[in-house]
Amino acid sequence: MKNKNPLRRLFDSRIFWAIIALLASLSIWIYVTSADASDFRQTFRNVRVELIGEDTLRSSRNLVVTDLDISSVTVVISGPRRVVSPLDSEDLVAQVDVSKLSTAAFTSLKYDIVYPSSVSERGLTVERRVPEYVTFNVSLQTSKEIPVRGGFEGRTEEGFTAESPVFEPTNISVSGPEAYLKDVDRAWVTFGRDMTVSSTYSTDVGFTLEDRNGDPCPTEYISCSQDTVKATLPIRAIKNVPLTVNLIYGSGANETNTIVTVTPSYLTLTGDTAILSEMNQIVLGTVDLTDFNTTFTEEYSIPLDNSLKNLTGLSTAEVTVEVVGLDTKPYRVTNITFVNTPENSDVEAITETLEVRIRGTEEQLKQIRAENITLVADLTDYQESVGAYMVPVRVRVDGFTDVGAVGDYTISVEIRKAEP
Repeated sequence: MKNKNPLRRLFDSRIFWAIIALLASLSIWIYVTSADASDFRQTFRNVRVELIGEDTLRSSRNLVVTDLDISSVTVVISGPRRVVSPLDSEDLVAQVDVSKLSTAAFTSLKYDIVYPSSVSERGLTVERRVPEYVTFNVSLQTSKEIPVRGGFEGRTEEGFTAESPVFEPTNISVSGPEAYLKDVDRAWVTFGRDMTVSSTYSTDVGFTLEDRNGDPCPTEYISCSQDTVKATLPIRAIKNVPLTVNLIYGSGANETNTIVTVTPSYLTLTGDTAILSEMNQIVLGTVDLTDFNTTFTEEYSIPLDNSLKNLTGLSTAEVTVEVVGLDTKPYRVTNITFVNTPENSDVEAITETLEVRIRGTEEQLKQIRAENITLVADLTDYQESVGAYMVPVRVRVDGFTDVGAVGDYTISVEIRKAEP
């Protein structure tokens, strides 16, 4: 039997191949270990910029950071491949510490790259930063009160009117950087869009900060004492209420021959529905038709309940009363009589004749004579009086109806105690 070739025996040996496998594994491990430890460079884009220390800056120095020029940066980092390669831009933060700033100014600071807590920074180098600095503004923080204003964007039903909107609160407080706050003039509210209302409407609504020209103000760095306000639109009923006067008829004047003209003829009022529904007219005063001949004109103040609003705007009205179809005629009267004379007294008329004007139709006035007219003095109020007095008299026209005197008349009388 022939012996095997020694080389062939080696290749067939299990021990040989085990050694070869061990050597190969060792070589691969040495290569991998060498590659992981080698220097590796990688670019990270859109690394988020983060400010720290803002609370300290605000609380200790009343300063705030605004107008940050960028929100992300690009950095190039080198280090061991096994550390750098697994990293992503989202794992990194470009951190700027503003806590040590002390004055309001336009400022640039260099940022530090912050790695995940699981990553060791040993051997890592930031080789490049784009940009190298972060620029921002440090402003003094202030606050002020601004008024709440606004408007209703709906409409009112016919027969109703809206008063000016009411806002609660009437003012709000806004705070923020002085540069941003100086232009804020008001909090503007709009509410009730496309609504139709017939009663008072209220709602909670947000607002917009505006400058004095009505343009919106940037609010990124501004905080408000509240986010909403209560907006109320008071609604009142509207009614046209006639103006009139009470009339005292007499001396031939009655409903058929008296014309009353009031200018304006009515007022347009707004107020509580319950009050207006009960109001059918406004009486300006009382006109005694026996106080004038045929025409009377006078201006009256218009009385109004304080709860009502006069939309017409007039505070006075002119009243003209005309008695038509009647004339007046003067008569010299000598007939004088007394009623309700005091007991145990003598009464004598000092006035012997008095001219009075009688109103009636033309035909009636032609028929009346002075003898038909008597002056009647009522002495009820003079029971204990002694001496001369001017006493009012009533004019009586005997034998004629629907006629009478116009105006007021008095006569002089003397009252004496009767001789026992």
